[in-house]
Amino acid sequence: MPEHDAENKWFELAAGLVNNSNRHVFLTGKAGTGKTTFLKYIQRHTYKKTAVVAPTGVAAINAGGVTMHSFFQLPFGPYVPGSSGWNNSVTDSNTLFKHIRFNQAKRDLLRELELLIIDEVSMVRADMLDAVDAICRHFRRQPYTPFGGLQVLYIGDLFQLPPVVNDEEWKNILSLHYKSPFFFDAQVIREAEPLVVELKKIYRQDEEEFISVLNNIRNNAAREEDLDLLHEHFDRSFEPAYGESYILLTTHNNKADAINQQRLEQLKGRVYGFPAEIKGEFSEKAFPADKELQLKEGAQVMFIKNDKGEARRYYNGKLAMVSRIDEEGIYVTTEDSPDELLVEQETWKNIRYAYDREKDRIDEEELGTFRQYPLRLAWAITIHKSQGLTFEKAIIDAGASFAAGQVYVALSRLTSLKGLVLYSRIHPNAIHTDERVLRFVQNEMPEEELESLLAAEQKKFVGHTLVSFFDWQKIIDHFQSHLETYAENGIPEKEQALEWATAFYNSLLEQGAIADKFIRQLGEILSANKIDYAHLHQRIIAAVKYFLEAVKKLLHALQDHTEAYRIRKRTKKYITELDAIQLLIKRKEFQLQQSTTLAAALSNNNDTGQLLNLIESQQNKSAVITDELSKKTTAKRQKGESQRISLEMFKSGNDVQAIARERGYAVSTIEGHLASFIPTGEVSIQDLLPDEKIKKITAVIESLGDNLNSSKEVKDQLPDEYSFADIRAVMLHLKNETKS
Repeated sequence: MPEHDAENKWFELAAGLVNNSNRHVFLTGKAGTGKTTFLKYIQRHTYKKTAVVAPTGVAAINAGGVTMHSFFQLPFGPYVPGSSGWNNSVTDSNTLFKHIRFNQAKRDLLRELELLIIDEVSMVRADMLDAVDAICRHFRRQPYTPFGGLQVLYIGDLFQLPPVVNDEEWKNILSLHYKSPFFFDAQVIREAEPLVVELKKIYRQDEEEFISVLNNIRNNAAREEDLDLLHEHFDRSFEPAYGESYILLTTHNNKADAINQQRLEQLKGRVYGFPAEIKGEFSEKAFPADKELQLKEGAQVMFIKNDKGEARRYYNGKLAMVSRIDEEGIYVTTEDSPDELLVEQETWKNIRYAYDREKDRIDEEELGTFRQYPLRLAWAITIHKSQGLTFEKAIIDAGASFAAGQVYVALSRLTSLKGLVLYSRIHPNAIHTDERVLRFVQNEMPEEELESLLAAEQKKFVGHTLVSFFDWQKIIDHFQSHLETYAENGIPEKEQALEWATAFYNSLLEQGAIADKFIRQLGEILSANKIDYAHLHQRIIAAVKYFLEAVKKLLHALQDHTEAYRIRKRTKKYITELDAIQLLIKRKEFQLQQSTTLAAALSNNNDTGQLLNLIESQQNKSAVITDELSKKTTAKRQKGESQRISLEMFKSGNDVQAIARERGYAVSTIEGHLASFIPTGEVSIQDLLPDEKIKKITAVIESLGDNLNSSKEVKDQLPDEYSFADIRAVMLHLKNETKS
């Protein structure tokens, strides 16, 4: 399907809820309706700070995210809310945090995150989701708010692969706390039930008759005539003709592997091995392709990734035949195109998320890569591994071992009935969808109600954004963490710095308390039945005037203190921390300025779409301003900058001893700094030494003549009060005179 189908109303509604509201959303849909496309669209187009997680390694790699276990350091055994009283095999609310070791960077990441996307949520267990909720509440410091105020987008199809839980754990532990293992029975869902949005437009199939059969199977409503229609394609003796691209869907890994290996061995010719190139960290459990791809010419293969080019020559699940293999690589042909295609290797990334404090964004840090041809042998594949793939022709061989949902998964891989072959009949008792799943997905609102809700939520989102511009808590929390570093800090005159920091922190607390009162006033105005936007605008103008003045004073105090320490040695880390705090306050200054623009737009009755566009443009502009500011505050000192600072202090009337004392350097170091400007004429030798010293040092230098090799030879012929810095200064002076 296209990346963005503007005529797909449900797609548009879901995107609006995710990008322009704070509501939790469960995005679902039948096979082939574009759930993966929606995920990619949100990743590219949301301005919220976002992370993508999935329950398995392969699912995480395919979604461009990380596993839930690695991101949240989840326990691998069952988790139960509250106190369990169980042994170490069960984690509860009291023991959950014993094994979590989040450093400050990870804590910052969790607090800054605005949108969490959970892909393949059908496989997420209820207890796993409750553990995520507990971790978010704790580290985001919002214990009474679901997920600590984080917005969650769930993506998946509950009619496909269910959560994995063994019978003993379910019977003895989890069933005591949960109605089912499905994510929607997590306790946090009772507090924060997501809006269910089902994508309706099917891109994979266009045969109404086939779509109807699939819908009936999905909804536990398969009729006898539906099965009769499917059984018209039953043919146990079917063998594809040479060149016909059929893939066999079966239930077990070992059977699929055996078929692929057997068919490969039957081909004549040489076996070619293509080892994957693995760099850095990449778990074997998350390998998205074969570690060692073995092929022969004539082998049937399947693409396991969409073509990234504009031509879109292949897609995930498209079958092909290896036509030849040479030094250039692997060539394939497809049934619908006899032209050879040279397959290019693809790279999958293993990432982790990191919050960039300076640029106020969440970045993806590459930990490792897996590079391989996006192909696998494809005479057979398990139904489990076929999820998410599209086939034009498939043979389904599941016997009587269909698990719940497997009939639907297998059949829905096909684009049409004409490409279906059944090796076994489908019995009615093999078609079973969990009634709890049916009840949950039926909570979806009608389109008109959802449109009305979206409009209301977007207005609330505008108000929430406006209120957030006045929230000082992030700055206060950050400075509090900074304040705690003074105990271990080795900066010069630490007691004086701590006194400054304490006073600065108290000023922040004072502004925070005043801001909290104003936020409550804004809440009262915005919660009125009929909002007086003109009054709101006036209140914000007055508040912004006050807070901008406060910001100006804070920045002035911070900049003065920073510059006082920037010239001293052993303060690099300290200055970096102060620069980060300055960035936060400058961002707050920008938000305050923008709040008047947003309030004016509300007062002028701008429609919601214009307001949302304004918010997005403000966010983008804030990112640019932040980026420019971070470059200024974090730029490395240029070579000679320290010497230049000493020169400026000297020209301002400070003597060498005062400069050395202020900067924390030895007197001789400052003398060396100043002497370096003798060749430029910015400092004269008379500025540094009395005439008597200059004459005596000059006489010794001249007496040595061509035999002078080092300043030590001069020092040996002078009294102790003559320093090496004095000698080097005179040598520079004489050298400069010689040139002129």
